[in-house]
Amino acid sequence: MNTPIEIAGATVSPDHFINGKRVASADTFELHSPIDQALLGRISEGRPEHVEAAIQAAEAAFPAWSALSAAERKPYLDRFAEEIGKRAETLCQVESRDAGVLLSRMRHGVVPRAMLNISWFAEHALDLQNRPIETEQAQHLVRHAPAGVVVIITPWNAPLMLSTWKLGPALAAGNTCILKPPEWAPLSCSLLADAAQAAGLPPGVFNVVQGAGATTGAQLVADPRLARVSFTGSVPTAKLIAQAAGANLVPCSLELGGKSPFIVLEDADIDNAARTGALMYRNAGQVCLAGTRFLVHERVAEAFTAAMKAQVEQLKVGDPREESTEVGPIIHPRQVGRVAGFVERAVAGGAKLLWGGQRHAFGAQYFQPTMVSGLKQSDEIVQNEVFGPVLTLQTFADDEQLIAMANGTDYGLGGVCYGETGHATAVAERVRTGFIWINSFGIRDLAAPFGGIKRSGVGREGGDWSFEFFCDVKDIVVPKKPFRASFSQR
Repeated sequence: MNTPIEIAGATVSPDHFINGKRVASADTFELHSPIDQALLGRISEGRPEHVEAAIQAAEAAFPAWSALSAAERKPYLDRFAEEIGKRAETLCQVESRDAGVLLSRMRHGVVPRAMLNISWFAEHALDLQNRPIETEQAQHLVRHAPAGVVVIITPWNAPLMLSTWKLGPALAAGNTCILKPPEWAPLSCSLLADAAQAAGLPPGVFNVVQGAGATTGAQLVADPRLARVSFTGSVPTAKLIAQAAGANLVPCSLELGGKSPFIVLEDADIDNAARTGALMYRNAGQVCLAGTRFLVHERVAEAFTAAMKAQVEQLKVGDPREESTEVGPIIHPRQVGRVAGFVERAVAGGAKLLWGGQRHAFGAQYFQPTMVSGLKQSDEIVQNEVFGPVLTLQTFADDEQLIAMANGTDYGLGGVCYGETGHATAVAERVRTGFIWINSFGIRDLAAPFGGIKRSGVGREGGDWSFEFFCDVKDIVVPKKPFRASFSQR
């Protein structure tokens, strides 16, 4: 066993969790906190033998777990959610230190949502087999059968929330799971394994294998014994996963990047739009669904810019463990350099900084909330995901120009539209995204579909859509009158 990691009085195992037991690796990698670059510890690196052990464990556990009814699996998952709740403050402290996310956001949003992700899908699974389709000829008994061994790969910007968002429906459907945490922020996923074990999930039903995506992750997704791969992350990584899984015809769900428009119409409530606009800097801009391209009607651009600047000037950048902090650090030095590079190249190309644009004095991995204007639609900072506290502002003269600009990237995850409700809704109908918020932001419901189009992803998560992916859907056809076979039948 490798040396446990101590954070805020809590102990976190740095080792894998396979077949109900902690498994150490002689190969390890260093883990540093984005808050102050302090060494947190050394994490077990997954090697081929660990991947093989996890797949074998998940395969062995699948027959018994999948044979349970949804009602029989529900108590396990309800206890899993309860055990997450028992570890609430530990999870908050650990993920804040590990990933740099706001402690206040963890307490009031993320951990309650993580619990709900498990319990809600356990409840929703009870209804899956009770929706027969009646036609004149037959009754169709639609069955959602467990698919098999599922690999779940989650990103570093929200490891706890996104892991449970996928684990909930996967486990409730009767699959067995292997979770590959992000190498830059794996600790809350390790704590999930403790919660699962305390909840009594049978050995092999839930496994955690840590390591780099290029090695551990690559071996996992290329294995022909898998039934599904669910991934949230970057477009380049998704392409590699899809190629590897595609060789074995393993279905993939891919929730990828965003370059979402934040639209401010001429008839918008400018102050409300500006207050919401400042939220786009939450989690240091490391939020895929944030509206990062501000498209503002030219008649209100000056007023909106002034209103939003006033909001941004009030934001506190600092240690995410302090309740008053609103913008924390960027996850990794490499990502800091990437964010700074986008801004530097934009300015060198003639763009104008409305505010920010520099590394923040608070620490090495902090960047000022930034807004860039004077851009062309073809500029890379408009076209590509920055994934940091950097926004762009462009103006439009009418709805036709707006729609062309809003749809003028390769991404299509989400969007925000502020304006008179009828007008904003009409605009939203024409914006090509997976979802869009009208005069609001971040409203989520587990029953609703979530996902993007174009380079922003493949598939939908949430409600029935999650089960459609994690299950093998079967139609049992029962005729309503005696069937007589005939070659003329069509």
